[in-house]
Amino acid sequence: MSMGSDMYRQQILDHYRSPRNYGELDDPHFTHEGVNPSCGDELEFDVTLEDDEETIERVAFRGDGCAISQASASMLSQKLPGMTLDEVEEMDRDDVIDMLGVEISPMRVKCAVLAEKVVQDGAEIFEGEAELDQTTTE
Repeated sequence: MSMGSDMYRQQILDHYRSPRNYGELDDPHFTHEGVNPSCGDELEFDVTLEDDEETIERVAFRGDGCAISQASASMLSQKLPGMTLDEVEEMDRDDVIDMLGVEISPMRVKCAVLAEKVVQDGAEIFEGEAELDQTTTE
C-alpha cells in the first residue's frame, strides 16, 4: 500500500470520528435526507444560501452509517460553501471519489455518493425541479 492512500485513510477516519459541520442549522433554505439501504447509511443535510438564493453559505448534516458515507458528508460540508447550486448539481461521483482520495470499491460507491446526491436532490427540490421525499442510492 502506498503512503498516499494511507494518509487519505487517516483523513477519512478523522472526518468519521470528528465530523465537521455536524448538527443542524436554525433556519435553512432547504433540508433533505437520504438513505443507502444496502449499507444502512442515513444522512440529512441543512443548507443555507446567500442573499442571492443561489450560492451556498452554510451547510450542516447529521446522520449515521459507515465511515465512508459519514466522512464524505463531512468533507462535502466543507467543500460546498461558496459553490452555487448549479455547480453542486454538476458534480458527479468522480468529484466525490477525488475528494475522498481513496480507491472506492464498487460496493462502496453508494456510500461515498450519498451525501452528494442528498444535497443535489435538495437543491433541485428547492428550485422546483424535482419532487421527492427522500433520496435513495438504490
